[in-house]
Amino acid sequence: MTADVVFLLDVDNTLLDGDRFIADLQDHLKKNFGAEGAQRYWAIFNSLREDLGYVDYLGALQALRRDLEHGSANEQRLMLVSSFLIDYPFADRLYANVLQVIMRLGRYGQTVILTDGDVVLQPRKVQRSGLWHAVDGRVLIYVHKEESLDAVQSHYPARHYVMVDDKLRILAAMKSIWLERLTTIFVRQGHYALDKTELAKYAAADLTIEHIGDLAELDIRSLIDRPAETARAIKESQ
Repeated sequence: MTADVVFLLDVDNTLLDGDRFIADLQDHLKKNFGAEGAQRYWAIFNSLREDLGYVDYLGALQALRRDLEHGSANEQRLMLVSSFLIDYPFADRLYANVLQVIMRLGRYGQTVILTDGDVVLQPRKVQRSGLWHAVDGRVLIYVHKEESLDAVQSHYPARHYVMVDDKLRILAAMKSIWLERLTTIFVRQGHYALDKTELAKYAAADLTIEHIGDLAELDIRSLIDRPAETARAIKESQ
């Protein structure tokens, strides 16, 4: 069945604090491998991201393993870092009122997690954070979600979509394809959302909010029915 509206929700720096997770991982790497070892991990991480098109924390760890000297204490510490990633308390990194926002949006349409990432840690993150349960298992994870809109429509057909994301680039790309069928909501959380150079490259979203929790106060029904007019009215009132 075709839904009236589907809310598509990004994860990192939209529903949970991805920057805090990265900072915690950096501290853990430095504690176990020193500043030089941590630097080496992030160099591998960035190289993999360029090659794969998405972040792969566990893949970078596997690659780092090849750099370690056999028989060194670092070999054993490496195993503990993998546990740190898999067992990380992602539920503690949810932004304030996220679960309430998801519940509220669910009164107006289907809520769906739509995020980028690998097929191991990213699903684990969604599960351990409680987000998987919050959307009743409606979770889509792609290498590039903005290039997978046909698949999104196939899984969750709808008259109208609302995409909530911290990356203006993603919102602009999706808007160029779905046009008026999509309402874009830009959340100014995390380092991507605050990068003025990056933001200057793209058109503004239909609506910009400072925190994901702001969605608990907005007139969602009007935003769906008359997105342009409602977004304009909200901006003028701020």
